[in-house]
Parts: sequence; structure tokens; C-alpha cells
Amino acid sequence: ALTVRFITRRFIGDYDPTLEMIYRHVAIIDGEMVHFEILDTAGQEEDSLQIEEKIKWGDGFAVVYSVTDRCSFDEVMRLCFLINHLHSSPKRSGGAEQPPVVIVGNKKDLQFDRMVSTEDGENLSKALKLPFYEIS
Repeated sequence: ALTVRFITRRFIGDYDPTLEMIYRHVAIIDGEMVHFEILDTAGQEEDSLQIEEKIKWGDGFAVVYSVTDRCSFDEVMRLCFLINHLHSSPKRSGGAEQPPVVIVGNKKDLQFDRMVSTEDGENLSKALKLPFYEIS
């Protein structure tokens, strides 16, 4: 839903979160045309090689968790370390430069179902030295 909202500027409430999709989008940012290819993962990979291949594919990452799902939050640190590790590998061209990564807590509007506090997200982002946002 987050990716569709970014691309279409509309909220689609009815979608299948288990489908993995690649979206292509063009936007003007700071006066320049930017071509995006966004891999919207289903977030259910059980095979670590699948996860690694997807991370190697990306040039930037939004690591998204639901504030209503503690388990999704608990995966954030592992994914951020994996991104850091795979992109600093000497096998990767220009391996020294880390890709941009942002941590995003989604479903901020569901206060009564909240399992992860804003403070938890902020503390994790400070520990990992990454930007953090909560959104709905």
C-alpha cells in the first residue's frame, strides 16, 4: 500500500500484501527526472538466499515495519545489518559506499492496536544511525 501510495498518490486499502511486485515510476526531484524501479517485497522470504539477492538488487532501502506487529519491528535490525554487510562486500562494485536506508513505522493511525512505541522506533534509528519516520 505504501508503494502504491507513493506512485499514484492514492490510498488503496484493498490489496494482497503477499504479492511481490516491481513498480516503475518517474518523478521530478530537485529539478531532475528520476527513474525508480521499486521492488515491493512480500516480506515473507524464508530462504536467506532470496533475501540476499533482493538486497543486492537494490540501491536504496525503506525498511518498513508495522507499529501493530512487534515481530515485523524485530526484523528491522537484522535487515539493516544484512543490507550493510552485503553492500560493503568487496565483490560489489564501489563496495565502500553504503546505500541510503530509512526505517519506516507504518500504520501510525492504528493507536489502539499499537505494539511498537514511537520511542522504540526512534531508539532503534539512533542506534543504527538511520533516519526514522512514522506514517499512516
